[in-house]
Amino acid sequence: MTVRLRAHHLLCMLTYVGKGYSPAFVENYEAIAARLSAGEEIELVAGPDDICGPLLQSPEAHCLGPSVIERDLAAADAIARLIGSPLPLGSRITPTPTLLARLRKTFATGEIRKACSGCEWSGLCDSVADGGYLGVRVAP
Repeated sequence: MTVRLRAHHLLCMLTYVGKGYSPAFVENYEAIAARLSAGEEIELVAGPDDICGPLLQSPEAHCLGPSVIERDLAAADAIARLIGSPLPLGSRITPTPTLLARLRKTFATGEIRKACSGCEWSGLCDSVADGGYLGVRVAP
């Protein structure tokens, strides 16, 4: 099985600490974080993914908005440059301890955070990264 993620969620998973939009969202994300922590493979998808599921009942779900699509493009570009390989849709990535450490290091320095511009969770993510990623749910 694979976890279907949109590109900007490759960044969000780095600082997820159990907070979210609703109890249903958090419950879903906790299950996904456990799967990622166990090393389950990620498939890069366009549009709403496994994390977005609980939000899609709302007709104004931000998961469908143009700003989120722009975040996906920026995140895919930044991560592709970091790993030295393109990340087309359908790419498969394994969240190894080495990859997670590399992503978190560059996230903390801001090198791969262009996609985070304007995100309402950016302050929380700053705190998590500045605190050494204590309490993150996606762990090697």
